[in-house]
Amino acid sequence: MSSQQQSPPPHVALTNNDHKEELMRAIKSSITNCLSETHLDLTVPQLKSKIRGKVRDIYDGGDYLVMVTTDRQSAFDRILASIPFKGQVLNETSLWWFNKTQHITPNAVVSVPDKNVTIARKCSVFPVEFVVRGYVTGSTDTSLWTVYNKGVRNYCGNNLPDGLVKNQKLTENILTPTTKAADHDVPVTPDEIVQRGLMTQADYDEVSRRAMSLFEFGQHVALDHGLILVDTKYEFGKGPDGQIYLIDEVHTPDSSRYWIAHSYQERIQNGLEPENIDKEFLRLWFKSHCNPYEDEVLPDAPEELVSELAWRYIFLFETITNSRFEMPETKEPVHDRISRNVSQALSSLQ
Repeated sequence: MSSQQQSPPPHVALTNNDHKEELMRAIKSSITNCLSETHLDLTVPQLKSKIRGKVRDIYDGGDYLVMVTTDRQSAFDRILASIPFKGQVLNETSLWWFNKTQHITPNAVVSVPDKNVTIARKCSVFPVEFVVRGYVTGSTDTSLWTVYNKGVRNYCGNNLPDGLVKNQKLTENILTPTTKAADHDVPVTPDEIVQRGLMTQADYDEVSRRAMSLFEFGQHVALDHGLILVDTKYEFGKGPDGQIYLIDEVHTPDSSRYWIAHSYQERIQNGLEPENIDKEFLRLWFKSHCNPYEDEVLPDAPEELVSELAWRYIFLFETITNSRFEMPETKEPVHDRISRNVSQALSSLQ
C-alpha cells in the first residue's frame, strides 16, 4: 500500500486519438439504435414477469433473475437519454469487478450469457444502498457537497469538520447509506437502519465492513490504472442459503464517480473541476438547462454529449480492465440476440 502511495499514478488522458475517432464513428452511427427497452417476457418462454428499473430490465426466471442492462441513462431519479453501448459497458465492467472482488465478498452472479445480460441467483435484497465516499463532491440533492454546502455537518452519522471545499479528499472514507425508495433515495443513519428493522445489527455490521473493504480495494486498483475512485454505491442481498451476496453492479461509471488521477491536484489548485469519466457532466448540463427534479418534460440531451458519454464509459472500461472494448455484431437485431442467448442459458441451468 505504501509503495502505491509513493509511486505517481500512470498518465491516462481523454484526448483525441485514432482509437477514439474509430469508436466515435461507431457510437454516432448507433445513437438511433440503442437498447432502450426489452420485452424478453414475450420472447423467452422460461421468463415469467418483468420489472423495469432505471437502467435494468429484470426478469423472473424461476430460481434465477435475468438482468438485462439497457442503454438507458438515469440521474435525478429519471431517464435522461439512451447512450450507445452503455448497457454492454456496464455489464462487462461489473463482471470484471465481480471476478476481482470475490476474495472480499461472494456475489450473486451465476452466468453471463450475453454482452448485456447477467443471470443471478435470487436474493432477498436489503432495502439499503451502501454509498461509500472518499471525497466531498457531487451535484444531486443527496450528494455530499450539496448537503455540506447547505450547512449540514452530520450526515448519515458522520461528523464533518468545517472548512471543507468542493472536490477535497476526506481524511478517511465514509459510509453514507440511503434507503432504497421507488422514487427517491433517502439518506439514513446506521442507527435508523436497525431501529426501522431494515437490517439487523449483525447484517448491517457485516455488509458495511464489506462495502468499506470493496471501496478501499477499488481505490487501489483504480489508482494503479491512473484513476481516482471518488465514490460509489453497493447493494447486497441474502440468498436462500443465508449467505450475504454482493448484487446489482459494482464500480461501474453508473454507480461510481471516477476522476483522472494525474491532473487532479493541479486542477483543484487552479479552481477547476477534476477531469471526470462519469455522467457528472451530463447531470450538470441538465441542471443548467432545466429543473430535472420538477420539470415534467426534460430537454433532449445534445447528441455530442451523448456521444462523449458513450466514449467515456468505453474509455473507463478499457482503462480499468486493460482490454479493448468489443463492438457487438450488428447483423442480428440486438433483442433477438439477447432472447436467443438467454433462452439457451436458462435451458442449460434447468
